[in-house]
Amino acid sequence: MTSIVQILVQRFNSLSLARQFLLAGGAVTLLGMLAIGAFVTELIEKAVTRNAAASTALYVDSIIAPVLPDMTTTERLDESVERALDETLGQGALGRRLVAFRLWRGDGTVLYSNDKTLMGQVIPVGEDLRAAFAGQMVSEFEIDDDEHAASAVIGHQPLLEIYNPILQPWSGEVVAVAEFYEVAEGLERDLAEARLKSWLAVALVTLGFYLLLSVIVFRGSRTIDAQKLQLETQIAELRQLLDQNQKLSSRVRQAAQRAVDLNERFLRRIAADLHDGPAQLIGYASLRIDSKSITDVTVPAADRGREVQLIKSSLDEAMGEIRNICQGLVLPEIEALSTEQVIRRVVQGHERRTGCPVALELEGSRADLPLGVKICLYRFVQEGLHNSWRHAGGRGQSVRQLNQDDTVIVQVGDSGGGFDPSAIGSDSLGLSGLRERIESLGGQLSIETGPRGTVLTMIWKV
Repeated sequence: MTSIVQILVQRFNSLSLARQFLLAGGAVTLLGMLAIGAFVTELIEKAVTRNAAASTALYVDSIIAPVLPDMTTTERLDESVERALDETLGQGALGRRLVAFRLWRGDGTVLYSNDKTLMGQVIPVGEDLRAAFAGQMVSEFEIDDDEHAASAVIGHQPLLEIYNPILQPWSGEVVAVAEFYEVAEGLERDLAEARLKSWLAVALVTLGFYLLLSVIVFRGSRTIDAQKLQLETQIAELRQLLDQNQKLSSRVRQAAQRAVDLNERFLRRIAADLHDGPAQLIGYASLRIDSKSITDVTVPAADRGREVQLIKSSLDEAMGEIRNICQGLVLPEIEALSTEQVIRRVVQGHERRTGCPVALELEGSRADLPLGVKICLYRFVQEGLHNSWRHAGGRGQSVRQLNQDDTVIVQVGDSGGGFDPSAIGSDSLGLSGLRERIESLGGQLSIETGPRGTVLTMIWKV
């Protein structure tokens, strides 16, 4: 039994809020409708019965009151009063309406009855009769009453049983009680109609209230379902964003570590360039200054002049190499430049240094790029053209810039023989450094290479 209840509870909890309300609210509404309907119907039946009884009692009292003697002193009705009651109650409209009549005294004595066998008998006072002697009119509608003589007279017919107190005119004291039974076929119809109307009214009001609440609950349920779906979607998106954020964080940490390594290798390369180039030339010049051709005053002026010229050439060459190294390290002022202007400046500088032409294709101009992106763009084009000039001899050099919605695409290509991308080691400062720099800013670097040339593509979303 417990398992069945648990299964039912689980199935109920698995339903939507609207369906739960339909089931639970419907059951509660039905029980409430039955309780209210029964209560209202009972009140209406009592009210209708009481009003009908009061009307009949007033009518009967108005007819028999003039016939009755002083009930405070009468212990037995004389024959004239009895005959007058027989005629009054047995004829006319009253005779057709009343099927049984008794007149009670306070001690339970039946002073009069249309059943003559009961007259003069003392019968124990019942609850209804006691209430009537207390001044209350008591009425009860009954379809069949086998306990009274009325059923033997009319058979199974609806009766209205009435206990009506008879009051003394001048004192208002209850001196007797009239018990009579009225054929109540009309009352039965009225009660049936009242029951039907009351049940219909209660059912319509309850149903309307239930439907109104159902509409409100269904609207709320749909809103909750929509918000739940939206929340689930947002949670899924948030989960994806968290996963992406974790991946990006991991990439940033890795990029930072690789950037440190690249910077260290870059510094070592600069140190090697300075040591192998300018430092050697300056060292050579320093040694020549201490030569006998300079220090010995006996050396002819022509030989001394040639020695000085060699020293000057060595120093000039060292200065040239230092300038070249510095030009590769120092960026021009590009903060206020647009994408087109940055690319043009790199291409012009490359053409000026190498003498190799570059095919330039620019589409649109963006000045709203962050400075870091502009620097990255500058270095990308500079490194791409340098590698093309160095490894492809500057053949077919080209730079192309495209704008697609919120995406900037820059391509650097050549028509050289290509290379093997897998052969690029982690200690390579060129392409590896570019990739780290671009990906650290959220961009992408792709390499397409083959016998017909190489194309480096930088993609960055604004």
